[in-house]
Amino acid sequence: MHSILLTNPIVLLAVILGSTIIFILFLQPRHLSSSPKSDSMAARSFVLWLHGLGDSGPANEPIKTLFRSSEFRNTKWSFPSAPENPVTCNYGMRMPSWFDIQEIPVTADSPKAESDVLKAVQNVHAMIDKEVAAGTDPNNVFVCGFSQGGALTLASVLLYPKKLGGGAVFSGWVPFNSSMVEKFPEDAKKTPILWSHGMADRTVLFEAGQAGPPFLQQAGVTCEFKAYPGLDHSISNEELQFLESWIKTRKRTLLVRVRVRVRVRVIDELDVRSGLWLGYPPWLGQDEVEPNYHHFYWFYQPLFDYSNV
Repeated sequence: MHSILLTNPIVLLAVILGSTIIFILFLQPRHLSSSPKSDSMAARSFVLWLHGLGDSGPANEPIKTLFRSSEFRNTKWSFPSAPENPVTCNYGMRMPSWFDIQEIPVTADSPKAESDVLKAVQNVHAMIDKEVAAGTDPNNVFVCGFSQGGALTLASVLLYPKKLGGGAVFSGWVPFNSSMVEKFPEDAKKTPILWSHGMADRTVLFEAGQAGPPFLQQAGVTCEFKAYPGLDHSISNEELQFLESWIKTRKRTLLVRVRVRVRVRVIDELDVRSGLWLGYPPWLGQDEVEPNYHHFYWFYQPLFDYSNV
């Protein structure tokens, strides 16, 4: 009785489909959940936000609440605080500062405190390295900063040994001389830069921001520059909304391709010309097939998006 049923092509097809559906619904999820850490870690993103002179990390944390897209559900945010250092432009007073600033307003020709900047860059790189070592894809790492933090963002991204997802500079400036271009790693030059600056800025003059794109072009770095009329030395919701979409288009999404193989034993010989024979996959030679078995390979290749795990 069973032998007769399995030689019926229609019944055999039903058996194959039924077995495959059961495998997908009940066996596949347990298999995928056996190592959730590797999947989620590979797909998550990391946003490092660097504040401006005299500010603090916690004071900037509300920024992340504006990023409501589902793409940011698996995003880790970090808002570190700068150490207290004497600052020349404030008469040597100690305050939270990533590096020394010689004068305010900052212009395109303001003196550069390169040695101080490079020390701060090392600290930022240590934060990035820690996250990458934890499993985050460098292409999903985004460094953003405002004012002094924007200048440090630029330096940190351009001197990092790997390509990152992107660097976003808000009301910042180029914190080193053109001779530093020679030290930019080739992979770092592939990191895209978003530069936003208010045209009414009287603290970091608009001209200081305008000097950024030509500098980056000379270095072979892609930069998108956005000017905001009437905006002073601050960040607007419009800038942050654009940043959200800018990051979304650059995040690398993890796609998991699942291949399910079903094998059915046929008791009586089946006419392979009946149209049910799906053939052997290219990676399996016919000499590897077990005797007395017909192997029916039914491939299901659903794509599972783990960017929001």
